[in-house]
Amino acid sequence: MNISKYIIFLIAIIIWLYILHVTKKAKLPFWHFLWGSAGLFVFVFVGFKDVFTQPMANIVAALAGIIGKMTGVFEPYYKYGIIFVQSAKDSITLKIDFECSGIIEITAFLSLLIFFSVYTKYEKIIIGCVGSMYLILANALRITLICFIIHFKGVDYYYISHALIGRIFFYCLSVMLYFYVFTKAQIIRQKVGGFGYVNNK
Repeated sequence: MNISKYIIFLIAIIIWLYILHVTKKAKLPFWHFLWGSAGLFVFVFVGFKDVFTQPMANIVAALAGIIGKMTGVFEPYYKYGIIFVQSAKDSITLKIDFECSGIIEITAFLSLLIFFSVYTKYEKIIIGCVGSMYLILANALRITLICFIIHFKGVDYYYISHALIGRIFFYCLSVMLYFYVFTKAQIIRQKVGGFGYVNNK
């Protein structure tokens, strides 16, 4: 980013922090959560996506490559974030780019978790680490599934395996994580008012 973009970025952060402070002081938990998590996602996404994309691609390629080497279905080149898949008729080289690295999903998960008031700070750190590793592993399994489909069905199945089957598989695993981290925790820990009886006699 050039100087003008840095200045705009800094001004946006200041405005975000100010509104965050106002919503907390005004005791508006929903708007505090919504504004905080959405803003944090945008700032991390815009400011650091180029920094984390390639390392994440390398990690995903390395994890998927474990199964690839064990089965001989595909060959990973994790230093470059590339996977080579050989089918019966042809072959294809898959580049794990920004969309396939899992950066978007991990950033969204952590942004929501940080402003989720149900957990303590210590719990958020533990859940954040475990949840991030879960999403990385889920993404690696998605890449593995895509490679297996291409290997056994051919390169013609690349689009359907990548855009449909693999995406549905990954989103199902993500929904499970979100259910246990957010929905179930909210239900279990929500405060319910006490009950009593009034004697009118």
